[in-house]
Amino acid sequence: MNTYRIYEDLRSSLGEEAAKSLAHTLGPMFEELGDTVTKADFRELNATVGRLAEAQERTEEKVAQLAEGQASLAAAQGRTEVQLAELTKAQARTESQVAELTKAQARTESQVAELTKAQARTESQVAELTKAQARTESQVAELTKAQARTESQVAELTKSQVRMQGQLVELAEAQTRTEHEVSELVQVVQSLTVTTERLGIRLDTVVGRTFEMQFRDRLTSYLGRLMRRGKLVRNDEVLDAIEQAIDDREADEVLRADAIATGVIDGVASYVVVEASATCDTDDINRAERRAGILRKAGLVAVPLVACEFISPESLAYARSRQVRVWCNGTILDAAA
Repeated sequence: MNTYRIYEDLRSSLGEEAAKSLAHTLGPMFEELGDTVTKADFRELNATVGRLAEAQERTEEKVAQLAEGQASLAAAQGRTEVQLAELTKAQARTESQVAELTKAQARTESQVAELTKAQARTESQVAELTKAQARTESQVAELTKAQARTESQVAELTKSQVRMQGQLVELAEAQTRTEHEVSELVQVVQSLTVTTERLGIRLDTVVGRTFEMQFRDRLTSYLGRLMRRGKLVRNDEVLDAIEQAIDDREADEVLRADAIATGVIDGVASYVVVEASATCDTDDINRAERRAGILRKAGLVAVPLVACEFISPESLAYARSRQVRVWCNGTILDAAA
């Protein structure tokens, strides 16, 4: 059997390419067998060829399946490449994010280090607070005991307050009675005060009049060291001498002088105009100065003088500033300090 015949026999069942390939393989084999194989061998060979043809068909089916798989793989490969490109971009983004995360991690580690230090400080503070808490609890225990004592004392004070309120009611009633009695006493005291003031005024008047009369009676002897050849004169006699030189108001002032005397003072005939009072004050000094001034206005030499049993340092200084002489308790006080 030649190669062409083999090809023709196999082409219809295997296809042109497969028949051609198999014819080229089997042709030489049949030629060698034509010289050596028996019919039995040939039949076995045909059977073998048949099995080979069937195997070839199965192979071609698998090849077709492989081709379809190859196409699917190609499509999948295309999709894979697209996905790979996307993954590449995603990888780039991931790497960028990883870089950022690396920096963030560094910052986080720094913050963790700071937090670790802060934690150490916090733990130290907590330890201190724990000790303070223990002290506080001890103090609270003491305060609790003190509170118990205070509550006991408050209870006692409450009882005492109740007793005191009862006493206050009694005191209020007693106060009312006392106020009524005090009101009556105030009226009595006021009446006594008025009476005392009136008596005081009368007594001052009596003392002043008594002192004035005593001084008038002994004027020449009291003023003997100030005035030589002294003589007490009546006020109206003096007024007769100066009435033409003064007005009515001034005339009344002369008549109201406590005493007027004449005599020689420092070798000069003079009049002494006296204001007598048990206690000398500035009003007495002013009256003596004013009434002596009226005599001077009329052309007489006049010396103002106050006679008293007591004079304050302030009134004495005032008298000296006004050039008013002072007789106190039998002594003529210096005209200057």
